[in-house]
Amino acid sequence: MVDRRTPEMCEKEAESRASEGPPWPARFRSTSSCSSEGARAPSPADKQPAAPDGGWGWVVLLATILVLALTLAFPSCIGIFYTDLQSQFHANNSETSWVPSIMTAVLHAGGPLCSVLVEHYGCRVTVMLGGLLSGIGMATSSFTQSIGQLYITAGVITGLGFCLSFQPAIAILGHYFVRRRAFANSLASTGTAIGLSTLPLFAHFLLTHMGWRGSFLILGAVLLNCCVCGAVMRPVHQGSKKPNRTRGQPDKIENELSSTGHHRASGKLAAFLAALQKHMAFDLFCSNKRYQIYSIGVTWMMLGFVVPLLYLVPYATSHGMEQKRAALLLSILGLINIFMRPLAGIISELHCFSGKHIYLFSGAVLVNGLSNCICGIGASFSVLLAFVGVYALSMSFIGSLLFQVLMEIVEMPRFPSALGLITIMESVTLLIGPPLGGLLVDSTQEYKYVFYACCCAMVSSALFMGVAFYLLERDERKTMDPPKHAAPLSLDCQYTGITPGSRAVQRSGSETEYITSV
Repeated sequence: MVDRRTPEMCEKEAESRASEGPPWPARFRSTSSCSSEGARAPSPADKQPAAPDGGWGWVVLLATILVLALTLAFPSCIGIFYTDLQSQFHANNSETSWVPSIMTAVLHAGGPLCSVLVEHYGCRVTVMLGGLLSGIGMATSSFTQSIGQLYITAGVITGLGFCLSFQPAIAILGHYFVRRRAFANSLASTGTAIGLSTLPLFAHFLLTHMGWRGSFLILGAVLLNCCVCGAVMRPVHQGSKKPNRTRGQPDKIENELSSTGHHRASGKLAAFLAALQKHMAFDLFCSNKRYQIYSIGVTWMMLGFVVPLLYLVPYATSHGMEQKRAALLLSILGLINIFMRPLAGIISELHCFSGKHIYLFSGAVLVNGLSNCICGIGASFSVLLAFVGVYALSMSFIGSLLFQVLMEIVEMPRFPSALGLITIMESVTLLIGPPLGGLLVDSTQEYKYVFYACCCAMVSSALFMGVAFYLLERDERKTMDPPKHAAPLSLDCQYTGITPGSRAVQRSGSETEYITSV
């Protein structure tokens, strides 16, 4: 049935609704079905039901946990095969460490490509494609004849498969859960911990009985389970058509440039710029100081965050520890994360930490960096167990707060693009971190200096974020405080201050919008 109301009638209806409802900010108000362009019939997308918050969503949640266990935690178990790969290809520590570093870097850097595939083919197809690529990559790695070939198969192909699997799995979880989204995300984050606790022991078992080539072949078959997980991730609305593109700045750029009648090259350039603005956040990086500080700090943090997990097993085995006991350390680290990540999420929601999550995150990064100094004491099982305990506790808080802090810094409509830019930036440090550690080991013949270097990177990142946010908030308080010797108002001035019922709404950057009425 066609809506025959005039724009004037729609405006009056909107005003009446606003006077009846609570004074929410403009960006939280529901838009009317009418627009200044004229009345239109409601589309099928407007009648889509809400997310189920249960039902088949629990199956999707279980599949997401398994995908995260097989993807995000997988690069850490490559350290089990370090010694065999070095002897097979006559490679040093720096050359061998490029395998997990390339895998981890591609896992993060493939975000924009993954976003494009999800937009065109959906989450289910993208996850299944990622599982197929990762399985083929690891299976092909078992037939490689040089370390360079391993960079392509295990590094690029498998890493890209991981990217195409885990990012859509997280995205579709947000479609199935709205009211219970925080709870679902906290449960999904335990998938990484489950992988950390099981994959190292499983990899050691395979290495003992089948060698590294047979292990890679079996692991490739295991990674194909991501295809099964993707198969159960059916869309929430089966009968709905593909959603229309969101009206935003990228569409405005395309419409303006296409209407001018430029040549085909100009159209391609416009489409490229629109895609960059849609999937990246360069404008946000330049205008939002908080996002700028956070993205730089997280990027620098990644230089020393993953490296200790890759070199823990080689460090322990180089000092005479059995490889099985060394792999057990990674499993203990994963078990602690399984129980601590949900608890860390609950602690961060306490009232005393309201508005201070960035400082809690910086403190966790600081503790995580200082824990690397424990490895310098010795390489006995008890010392390394103490390191694993402190590292796992701080890692749990980092994992639970990493995305939460970003959601508080940027507006939710810009969150995907903001996350995409951070993943691109941190992929650079994730790529160079392990090879730099291997170069340090080759030059000093000591693994402990790698942990000291990671300590310096993590501590400096924590201090940078904490101090920079404190100074930024101090400057903002100074600008908001009224001057002590303010000139008196003239009698003909009308006071339009903030009423007692108004609320301050923090917007992007340092702007603050005071809502006094709707």
